[in-house]
Amino acid sequence: MFLNFLKDFFVKRKLKKKLQSSKSSALDKKIQTVGLLIDESYFFQKEQLIAALIANGFLEKNITTIVYRDKFKKKESYAQPTFGPNQLQWNAQISDAVVTDFVATKFDLLVSYYDIEKAILLLITLQSQADFKVGFSAIDNRLNHFMITTNAESFGVFVSELFRYLKILNKI
Repeated sequence: MFLNFLKDFFVKRKLKKKLQSSKSSALDKKIQTVGLLIDESYFFQKEQLIAALIANGFLEKNITTIVYRDKFKKKESYAQPTFGPNQLQWNAQISDAVVTDFVATKFDLLVSYYDIEKAILLLITLQSQADFKVGFSAIDNRLNHFMITTNAESFGVFVSELFRYLKILNKI
């Protein structure tokens, strides 16, 4: 427990240093591919969230989902690729190949669907190759290009606000 706290502390410290030197990029093209990073530790409606994204115009084949769980069991099978806190190493590296592939994938839009700062989720959002990143305003505002003020349980509000502003920004 205490060692996990120390590991999170050191990883967040490295993240702050990387955030100070990171540059923002802008997306000029329409959004086609979507990466969805979900914290399933307290949000259990991921199917409804994906269905809402599909209902608003994204194709199911263009949505890639990865799920974080606090209690991750390697022997259990999950519907989407799932990872846990044990995949984060002390040097702010991720040991799971599925997560590193997700980070390396070039998405037009990354939806960081978590509103509690956890070191591994912050690291994935920071290292992601996505052109446009969207998340909650409760998270560090240097990570995302666009922040929505709501809680994670009300995914309907999040999706409606997301598409409202994507239309205003001429991204869809």
